Amino acid sequence: MQTRWTPTTTAIVLAFCGGALGAPAIAAVQAGQAVQVAPPADKPAPGKSAAMTVLPGDDFFTWANGDWLARTEIPADRGSWSAMGALAEDTNERIATMIEELGAAKGTSGEARKVADFYAAYMDEAGIEKRGLAPLRPVLASIAGIKDKAGLVRALGGSIRADVDPLNATNFFTENLFGLWVAQGLAEPSRNLPYLLQGGLGLPDRAYYLENNARMAELRTRYQQHIAAMLKLAGMDRSDARAARVFELELALAQTHATREESANIQKSNHVWTMQDFAAKAPGVDWNAFFRAAGLSGQDRFQVYHPGAIVGAAKLLADADVATWRDYLAFHKLNQYAGLLPKAFSDQRFEFNGKALSGAQQQSGRWKRALGATNAAMDEAVGKLYVARYFPAENKAKVQAMVANIIDAFSRRIDKLAWMAPATRAHAQAKVKALYVGIGYPERWKSYDGLRVVAGDAFGNAIRAEEYHYRQELAKLKRKPDRTEWAMPPQLVNAVNLPLQNAMNFPAAILQPPFFDPTGSEAANYGAIGSIIGHEISHSFDDQGAQFDAQGRLRDWWTKEDLEHFRAASRKLVAQYGAYRPFPDLAVNGQLTLSENLADLAGLEAAYDAFKTTPGGKTMNADRAFFTGFAQGWRSKTREAALRRAVLTDGHAPSRYRTYIVRNLDAWYKAFDVKPGQALYLAPQERVKIW
Repeated sequence: MQTRWTPTTTAIVLAFCGGALGAPAIAAVQAGQAVQVAPPADKPAPGKSAAMTVLPGDDFFTWANGDWLARTEIPADRGSWSAMGALAEDTNERIATMIEELGAAKGTSGEARKVADFYAAYMDEAGIEKRGLAPLRPVLASIAGIKDKAGLVRALGGSIRADVDPLNATNFFTENLFGLWVAQGLAEPSRNLPYLLQGGLGLPDRAYYLENNARMAELRTRYQQHIAAMLKLAGMDRSDARAARVFELELALAQTHATREESANIQKSNHVWTMQDFAAKAPGVDWNAFFRAAGLSGQDRFQVYHPGAIVGAAKLLADADVATWRDYLAFHKLNQYAGLLPKAFSDQRFEFNGKALSGAQQQSGRWKRALGATNAAMDEAVGKLYVARYFPAENKAKVQAMVANIIDAFSRRIDKLAWMAPATRAHAQAKVKALYVGIGYPERWKSYDGLRVVAGDAFGNAIRAEEYHYRQELAKLKRKPDRTEWAMPPQLVNAVNLPLQNAMNFPAAILQPPFFDPTGSEAANYGAIGSIIGHEISHSFDDQGAQFDAQGRLRDWWTKEDLEHFRAASRKLVAQYGAYRPFPDLAVNGQLTLSENLADLAGLEAAYDAFKTTPGGKTMNADRAFFTGFAQGWRSKTREAALRRAVLTDGHAPSRYRTYIVRNLDAWYKAFDVKPGQALYLAPQERVKIW
């Protein structure tokens, strides 16, 4: 349930939550077959919402969210809108106001002053416009000065940044040739290793380059036009011809990339290479020079997550057309830093990344982009300010009590599993007992003492912050792994499970209404935030998380029979979700979304069990209120372009179908009197039961 924080993020939500627009003609599954849900035969009576004409057993998403769907429009600057998006927007507005107040206050100093100055510099559009391309010209001149393959290799190595977490990325997208992540080794929990991942593409995924259909062909054409436009804005001649060559280079890179499904298979991604292995397995590159430029020359072991992409890139570099690679690097620098350049550059980037890829109608306001950049530069400095003002200690204590209750419920479920052997059960319980759960904010804050922020220097501040973050990540290679280290800042509306740390983070920003209300009912809290807590606990036991032991080591701790039972049950969930079709020509990928669907199922079950132990769980209609709270947490609307992108690239199913996980819980049928013949009905033997 995670989304990485990037410099262009303006309001990050728990997951990329797509949903079909409106109730008619949605797909459901009955006995493993796709079934169309017809629109209601009668118009709603005066005063009644569309949801009141839909039975919960036919379309639980619309039944629970019909009023919201009817009155809600997607903001013009968004590809989608949701309960989480709205919460993130409200949170961001409060943070931006707080930063502006700090900037205006004479006594502001230290990290708070750095935050305020960084934000204000990004907001200075007039100053950015006046400076034009001048801040980027040294970078472009350095690229233009690349004369041979040796210089190219050094430039590519020097451009590497730490920006991708393979175990938690909904997207392996990075415009640098390779992505880098620093964490404990998959099989070596006692030391940190540098992970290398595939990258280098300007489109979201290899599928955008390789799929043969009209929509993808159109996007490829528009992408080439975007490359040409950016190069032309920078004063480069023959921009169309250059753009065509850059695209062909990216196409060749895409052909070496692993698929989403392959990337999700942790066993296929567990490769440890020495420096000598790079020369032997990926010839054509001076790897010593590459890693020296990347600041990684002292490393003896690398976790190579996508070896095919490393080998493929090396082959391309062996026969490199240096001129094409120069244009490639120039375009990606222009694209990456467009928000820090004159308006024409940011407008052009939005024309493609916003309109074409996500369907947004207008660019986000400058303050949103400024806040996104500030969060990317000093995420925990902003988070510390946010927590001090908006997250009281009593809220943390109440959530901690809920977490403990849900962990206990999950543990009890493990004890009751008839199919699990005692040896497997013991390992599972050890993993539950060893979980580290971070609530609200980290135990130790990052330091930004060494980061220089200069008032009025938006471009320089961003570059220095990027380099500072990279040095912080490389410094981990000299330290032991820290399982209490946070992967998300407190002001992010999100939550995450960290398999290598056997840990979870629940940032402060998601611990507010509509997901957690300290004065709200237990039914609403357990249905909304409780199911999210259960989801993250369950990630430790999904198809990926279950491969790691209590210490975060990739290790097989299952009996052969237990593992086969788990996989057989998982295959049923793959089939269930693979039958959902947001569009006639595009189905949900049940394998790609399996980890999240498993966590949704087990998490909702654990949250329900925990809820039933509370006083609120014993009241009349308690179960209806619990499941309704769950479904309302996933309310969302999505434009077609954004939804198509999500189905192709996101490890989460669209939110409508995430809501449909309820059809596997017996208690949901009783709560809403769901009958055979209704679209979401599954016979008891067809309901997926795992944890």
